[in-house]
Amino acid sequence: MHLKNFPEARSTSAVNLTMENTQPQLRKDLTTEKQNPNSHRIDKKSVSEILNIINREDQAIAAKVQAVLPAIEKAVNLAVETIRSGGHIYYIGAGTSGRLGVLDASEIPPTFSAPRDWFRGVIAGGREALVRSIEGAEDIPEAAVEALTGAGFTGNDMLIGIASSSATPYVVHALEWAGEIGAGTAYIICNPRPLLDITVDSLIAVDVGPEILTGSTRLKSGTATKMVLNMISTTTMIKIGKVYGNLMVDLSAVNQKLVDRGSRIIEQLTDLSYEQAKDQLFAANKEVKTAIVMTHKNCSKDQARRLIVEHKGILRDIIGDVAGQ
Repeated sequence: MHLKNFPEARSTSAVNLTMENTQPQLRKDLTTEKQNPNSHRIDKKSVSEILNIINREDQAIAAKVQAVLPAIEKAVNLAVETIRSGGHIYYIGAGTSGRLGVLDASEIPPTFSAPRDWFRGVIAGGREALVRSIEGAEDIPEAAVEALTGAGFTGNDMLIGIASSSATPYVVHALEWAGEIGAGTAYIICNPRPLLDITVDSLIAVDVGPEILTGSTRLKSGTATKMVLNMISTTTMIKIGKVYGNLMVDLSAVNQKLVDRGSRIIEQLTDLSYEQAKDQLFAANKEVKTAIVMTHKNCSKDQARRLIVEHKGILRDIIGDVAGQ
């Protein structure tokens, strides 16, 4: 599929996660399953001491994520090319990992006025698993393919599997199947290497170390996963043209807060006053980018929309550089 068409999206060939000259791992060998000496006897600590332990452990996560930036970059490049080629990005996971994927996907449309199908989240156990644990759902691998096919996943799409332990059958099977049909694949785990062998295009292995509570990957692993997902989706949207400078020029002004923010963005990027910018926003059907183009090009709403399409959504290609931006 698109991996052949877009070789620049990955700097090396797909990553085969079979490790040479190593013995197969057991679950007990996973870093996230080991006891953390820094939280030893935590049940005997005061509230203040417990909070400080958690805080100190969390402070190390950003550095752990920094160590895998090249792998995240590869995933972003694949995501950008997937969107540009008309495909979609799917997150898939179970438990906390699945919920974080659904959360990130659900925030893309209102933040960037992106189509709702650009990013999609699939969680083991379905929608009900978002609000309560569905025991055993992650152990039914065939259900992952059923969920993906039901959601319309094809070889033109990209699948980002999320499994902190790297041992979730639901996620592993989904990635294997996605690779077989030619889709792009990335795998976010929170161990130095995966428990199960699989071939993906980008392995994002954030080594968070032992959890504060042994095996509770909703803690440091959840924090690391949220950071990585933020990086992937935000950077993809920036490269797609949803941002000018560091301003969200494609936000949907769907409430008073966003009408205010959108008006201030227009004011900042044009010579309009705040009230004039707000009027222009409403004249553009609350489309911030359209209002900015209308102002700079002194054109109608429809003409502005056509210019945006012609320039593939890149506002800077239409209005150039605005002072300070």
